[in-house]
Amino acid sequence: MESQIDLTNHWASFSWFYPETLANFSWENELLLYLILVIPILFLIKWIISRRFRQKLPIALPKSKIGWNPITLFRHFPSILLFFVFSLIILALARPQKTNEKVEQWTEGIDIMLVVDISESMQIEDFKPNRLEAAKNVANDFIAGRLQDRIGMVIFSGDAYSLSPLTTDYDLLKEYIKEISFDMIENRGTAIGSALAVATNRMRESNSKSKVLILLSDGDNTAGNIDPITAAKLADAYGIKIYTIAVGKEGKVPFGKDFFGRTRYVENTLDESTLREIAKIGKGRFYRVSDNQALEQVFALIDQYEKAEIRETRFKDTSDYYDIYLRWAIVLFLIWMALKSTFVVNILQD
Repeated sequence: MESQIDLTNHWASFSWFYPETLANFSWENELLLYLILVIPILFLIKWIISRRFRQKLPIALPKSKIGWNPITLFRHFPSILLFFVFSLIILALARPQKTNEKVEQWTEGIDIMLVVDISESMQIEDFKPNRLEAAKNVANDFIAGRLQDRIGMVIFSGDAYSLSPLTTDYDLLKEYIKEISFDMIENRGTAIGSALAVATNRMRESNSKSKVLILLSDGDNTAGNIDPITAAKLADAYGIKIYTIAVGKEGKVPFGKDFFGRTRYVENTLDESTLREIAKIGKGRFYRVSDNQALEQVFALIDQYEKAEIRETRFKDTSDYYDIYLRWAIVLFLIWMALKSTFVVNILQD
């Protein structure tokens, strides 16, 4: 920006004719630039006509007086000046410009609360490396794809705990997610109702037009002192949309190692009815996933459903530089006029 100001203050600088300077311009009437190619043709036609029809006088000179002198080349100087005058006028008519465009993006944002089960059963390894780590990975990816949304997090096992309030500090939120472990809550069990209540309490004073809760669990409600259905109705009363994700396969699933280092299998069952009913009350959707890929796809879907409209404001600052080339044209034209008014050129031409 500083170099542009310097050039504007010094219109006589030859920098205006550097190829990189001309290449950086945008031209409002770009097609006019092709007229510069026509100018040499017009000069050639003029030269042919003048040479053919110019009056010639026979003069007898001795051979010793006939010779070529380099100074005679200066007779072409006015024509060269006139060529540049016309070229500069065409450059000015083409309107060289520079445009600085600034784009501002903003969105009203969405408030999103991630509610993640960290109960003992989340250590089951039907997801790689286990259910909880898979949930943490997709949560990180989900957060990375948001723009100006406030995101918070609640974790639960036998009790529910607010890990992070609603925030736009995504780096801090990712650090919190990284530190999630199974021993963060001592009480065992799955307190889905309590988790919904804690998340609702975090979001109830939000003024956002869109409030979303994403509940991820692999079990039935076995702990806490609030019924999940009651908690879901409370969330709905505050305008919170609820998505529920049931994770885990049915039947035998790998769960750690036995004494001899062999993979241990346990029988896994999941009652979907409660999670389905919660999503129905919260006017959201229920999903059942059985592997990492399916979990990633579900979060990608939710990410698409809950996108706030991104608005743009574009500011354009356009500067014209035609006057620079017009000044050069005037200066060269005055020099041409001065030369045409002197006897020097006529002598050289004769």
